Amino acid sequence: MITQVEQEWDSLKKDYQERIQSAKQYIQTGKIVDSKDTVSLLEAVIKSGDKVSLEGNNQKQADFLAEALCKVDPGKIHDLHMVQSVIALDSHLDVFEKGIAKKLDFSFSGPQAGRLAKFVNDGKVQIGAIHTYLELFGRFFVDLTPRVALIVAYQADKDGNLYTGFNTEDTPAIVEATKFKQGIVIAQVNEVVDKLPRIDIPADWVDFVIEAPKPFYIEPLFTRDPALITDAQVLRAMMAIKGIYAEYGVQRVNHGVGFDTAAIELLLPTYGEELGLKGEICSYFVLNPHPALIPAIESGWVKSIHSFGGELGMEKYVSERSDVFFNGPDGSMRSNRAFAQAAGHYALDMFIGGTLQIDKYGNSSTATASRVTGFGGAPNMGCDAKGRRHATDSWLKAGEEYSTNEQLIGDLPRGKKLVVQLQETFREKLAPGFVEKLDAWKLAENADLAIPPVMIYSDDVTHIVTEEGIAYLHKCSDMNERMAAIRAVAGYTTLGLEEDSNETLTLRQKGIVKTPEDLGIDVSRANRSLLAAKNMKELVEWSKGLYEPPAKYRNW
Repeated sequence: MITQVEQEWDSLKKDYQERIQSAKQYIQTGKIVDSKDTVSLLEAVIKSGDKVSLEGNNQKQADFLAEALCKVDPGKIHDLHMVQSVIALDSHLDVFEKGIAKKLDFSFSGPQAGRLAKFVNDGKVQIGAIHTYLELFGRFFVDLTPRVALIVAYQADKDGNLYTGFNTEDTPAIVEATKFKQGIVIAQVNEVVDKLPRIDIPADWVDFVIEAPKPFYIEPLFTRDPALITDAQVLRAMMAIKGIYAEYGVQRVNHGVGFDTAAIELLLPTYGEELGLKGEICSYFVLNPHPALIPAIESGWVKSIHSFGGELGMEKYVSERSDVFFNGPDGSMRSNRAFAQAAGHYALDMFIGGTLQIDKYGNSSTATASRVTGFGGAPNMGCDAKGRRHATDSWLKAGEEYSTNEQLIGDLPRGKKLVVQLQETFREKLAPGFVEKLDAWKLAENADLAIPPVMIYSDDVTHIVTEEGIAYLHKCSDMNERMAAIRAVAGYTTLGLEEDSNETLTLRQKGIVKTPEDLGIDVSRANRSLLAAKNMKELVEWSKGLYEPPAKYRNW
């Protein structure tokens, strides 16, 4: 006989109502709370041990709420489990230093990578896992559901409806996971208005609204000044365009952040035009509105762009190019990191970006012993999604060439996403881009992680591009051949010095390694004169004055 156990089925709902009741004293009108009462509000609705999502995206930051969280009494609130995309601000780690938070699950920590590594070594932060964005969002709906979400938007009305505008980013994923598990949502906004341009988050999903004393911090993370692009980056871009984009007819692509991909974007209207590739490559993008794409858009290369987030200064330009971007009825772009990540995972034919280290097998990582950077969305963009079922020419061609396909599917054809790593053989401060063993192993040991935090595994990487040439890894017959191909393009690094010239010649004859000469590229032409825009001023001119660079980029 099965015995039924008496159980309370609405404990979360009751807990929610208790927290709301304790915070009602701070509400003024509708759902508005005065900014001076923010710390008291947080102490009323947050409990020790809670999972708290503090919105910190690649660009927009709930900075006022982050600073307020650092001011709560650690005697009242402690051992919080922070679940957030990006660790970007000092306050994101101050909350651990003050003993308010204890555990962290996140995706990316670029600006705070060094400090986070120190905190991990000192035992101030316990890392649950370093996630890709989609992975973290997925866990929001499974075992990392926030009890309290601290989010950010441009505007709110007094009822609590939110307008996220140009930088929606992570907000919908955070709010939906929290609110529909009876959690509490607190929004920081730049201003409270009578009527919103459009409603991005409905009032029913928001509990409290606070007008911050100053606008939220936003970082132009994807802006690259063309004046800083080097001749070596132009060469790698030329090789990528001719040896990969053109060879596979890549139409649907994501560009990682960096000067290498900015160089590719700025060569499309010049070198790409010279090769007759307009309409053959780079029609559809999933990426933030990179200013470096303006010349390609203006010269008719780009059909559509969906974005993870906005980019400071691009608001007017994007609004006036509504055929290209996903704009709302109000005229401003709608970004969505979760949808863009899903598109990057399944709908694209290629991911191309950079990394900090590549090991002798072709595994890559941006996490080192001294910098816990994380990877953001790169593992989703840069993996071969096994659930894909639609075919494109470039996907099928890469699949046909994939020599080590051991998927146990018999004689069935299958495609493969192109995953390209653009890599300098020596990076800043002469740090080698190729190493015998990833620093991620040491980080795993320091942070007590179950596995080393690898960004892209070798079996997903199809190409590595350096100033030496292109290694077509997916064409290799076994791991020994892959390792030889990597050594052939690793330059004067310790790994590259192990290259065997006879072995490399054989790989070149097979088309597994291609040098600039093999690709028919005149290296003497690989210089900045090929860039469609050579500085920020020329990007503004291409945009017909619509692009308004942030002050730090206005160098004329």
